[in-house]
Amino acid sequence: MDEPGSELVPAEPAPVLDTHLEVALDEVPEPALPVPVDPAVPYAVLAADGERKPILPTPLRSLDAAKLELQRYAGRRWHEARWHGLRSPVYLVRALVWALAGLLKVIRRQLRWWWVAEVLALALDSKDASVALNAHKHAREVRLTRGSLLAAELLFVLAGTVAMWRFAPWWSWPLVAFALLFLFARIGKPPGAVVITPAVVTPRFRVLRADIVLRAYYAAGLGHAEKPGMQVTFGSAMSRDGEGTAVLVDLPHGKGLKDAVEAKDRIASGLDVTESQVFLRRDPTSYRRHTLWVADRDPLAVPVGRTPLLACRQTDIWKPAPVGLDERGQPVAIPMMWNSLLVGALPRQGKTFAARLVALYLALDPYVKLSVFDGKGSPDWRKFALVADSCAFGLTPTKDGLPPEILLAALEELKDDVQQRYHRLSELEARRPDLCPEGKLTRKLARDPRFNMPARVLILDEVQEYYDLGDISKEIAALLVYMAKVAPGAGVSVIASTQKPSGIGGTGSVASQFTSFRDQMAIRFALRTSSWQVSEMVLGQGAVSEGLDSSTLLPQYKGVGILRGATDASLTVRTYLADGQDAEKILIAARALRERAGTLSGFAAGSAPQAEVRDVLGDVLGVFGADPGLHWAVLAERLAQAFPSRWEGATADSVSAECRAAGVASVTVKVGGVTLRGCRLEDIRRAAAG
Repeated sequence: MDEPGSELVPAEPAPVLDTHLEVALDEVPEPALPVPVDPAVPYAVLAADGERKPILPTPLRSLDAAKLELQRYAGRRWHEARWHGLRSPVYLVRALVWALAGLLKVIRRQLRWWWVAEVLALALDSKDASVALNAHKHAREVRLTRGSLLAAELLFVLAGTVAMWRFAPWWSWPLVAFALLFLFARIGKPPGAVVITPAVVTPRFRVLRADIVLRAYYAAGLGHAEKPGMQVTFGSAMSRDGEGTAVLVDLPHGKGLKDAVEAKDRIASGLDVTESQVFLRRDPTSYRRHTLWVADRDPLAVPVGRTPLLACRQTDIWKPAPVGLDERGQPVAIPMMWNSLLVGALPRQGKTFAARLVALYLALDPYVKLSVFDGKGSPDWRKFALVADSCAFGLTPTKDGLPPEILLAALEELKDDVQQRYHRLSELEARRPDLCPEGKLTRKLARDPRFNMPARVLILDEVQEYYDLGDISKEIAALLVYMAKVAPGAGVSVIASTQKPSGIGGTGSVASQFTSFRDQMAIRFALRTSSWQVSEMVLGQGAVSEGLDSSTLLPQYKGVGILRGATDASLTVRTYLADGQDAEKILIAARALRERAGTLSGFAAGSAPQAEVRDVLGDVLGVFGADPGLHWAVLAERLAQAFPSRWEGATADSVSAECRAAGVASVTVKVGGVTLRGCRLEDIRRAAAG
């Protein structure tokens, strides 16, 4: 079957029965007839730009997929070897008992055959003496012939045994013994019994056919078999896809993917499977066409095991980070270079583990500079101090300073770095276009210490905690928006996780900046959420209409979520497991890699960054001049120009808040005929002196 979207022309006249979309966009009205699932007419592809079918099967399309398939096969064989190896003594005893029973059964059958029991029974039952006498005579003759054959058989067995004893090599005896054991055990075993028990329970699953799918869709109200123009048709042959069945479904005109998504539970009921086995994915060729994939068993209930990062090998941020398997059992990876990642979920659904899984991959790249901040201060992230350039955990003061202030200082430093990078990249493009094509950061540039532009990643767990801290939250919020919007293009990525993806900071500027920060995330991963509205906040607008609703994930699915934006397809992902001990092992190896590469810096190298302490009143007096009073907006502008490292991005509100906290009153000031809120010079001097 050719893929949709190609310009197709029938190689011979198409029969009336074929009503697929490839024949014509608008069907010619015909009497209602059955619609075949598999088209019977071959087609010639004329368009050179048509979508091509993959040459290799899915497990062989990439090295990672092939390795995973090989590991899965080897793991199953190893499990079977251990299972049967442990039970082999039982198998041997069972086979010997049944072989002895089989040998006795063969001897008994041969004796009955030699004795001609059926003829003797006929003679005994006959009332005619002549018939009985003839039967006895015939039995003696047959018995003599058959006895000779059995004697020859016995002599042949004895001769063969002696010949083997004298001439056959030693290894032939076990082979003959095994063959005889197998033969006689098969004859002697009870009906339905087996010598070797299976090591794996064979899963039972419903085999899908066209009539079953049509029945499910009609029962779900997505069409009608008898009404003209309301039939559900198929855009492809029904085929096996991984551990499930896939088919392209064309809904009647006027129906679309949203209708199918809303009827997903009824489709599952019609197919006689659980809802978590049914997956609907949009098709780019038509809104009324979608892919139906039905898993043989619930794929989300099957754990995927430990993370492959436990091998502790060096990674590369320029390659996607492996996070788990999709519903079809294929590897899923997230590209972090040039991207930002938002992880959202209810508490205790695996949100932190998922974000930490990606962070561990980045930690194993010694050329990536990490900044790690955890708003809740749990033990989950504290071991990242082994590799982090800057980090802070929780909100309470520590010996290194106040965590929100450390975060603010790190964000300001990151912003300065991003701005300098763009400037240097522009200069490099003009001077060395071969080294910096199109002004883009390359892997070579990022790993060359002479250019000082390593890939950087800002990690924020429970990011919502930094939006409810008063005045400092305004500065943090503004810088985070800048990081999400501008930084990825300079090689500075952001990973943020939250259990509250909306309604942060009330209705003011902080709330709008949080929304802007959230909406700038290119890649979204939603584990189980409380409602479809929250799911759409995490996954982005329009996700629910595409069938992506993380609120439908069951509570027992820990570490399972919907990934959007990492690839063209939105996948349901079962994440690998990396617990606290695994994370510590990986981070110890990551630190060793950084020490060997000479890239350990900042906090991890022993020079913990301290939040820059600014003398608010001293800075204000330094820019006030001889003016008796200034408006807050003017004062903020002067501070930003005079002290950009400390006051860049300062606003009238932030300067007013810090001055009032230092004891300066906010009063009405008239400057140049304009009356606004501000402060007086005498109040500044009095507060500084007192």
